[in-house]
Amino acid sequence: MDADKVFKALADPTRRTLLDRLCAQNGQTLGQLCDHLQMTRQSATQHVGLLEDANLISTVRRGREKLHYINPVPLHDVYERWVRKFEQQRLTLLHDLKRELEGE
Repeated sequence: MDADKVFKALADPTRRTLLDRLCAQNGQTLGQLCDHLQMTRQSATQHVGLLEDANLISTVRRGREKLHYINPVPLHDVYERWVRKFEQQRLTLLHDLKRELEGE
């Protein structure tokens, strides 16, 4: 996983919107993904390209169509590397506080 590419891809609200749209309905064409974006198809294509480069989107050809699918693995890797360790410490502190307050 290239975390820098994932973070760069997630830094833009348009790319996050594209991922949200794929999460809601996986397997969309570029036209479907761009329906509600206020930008040209060329600009949207660049955003999709960055998501593909970060391995957050994979594509499958079906006839003349190119379908886009979300790939959650890089997001999970980021979670494991950057979020989970902080979450574990916080939960341990809350558990210790609870035990102390309850006099255990």
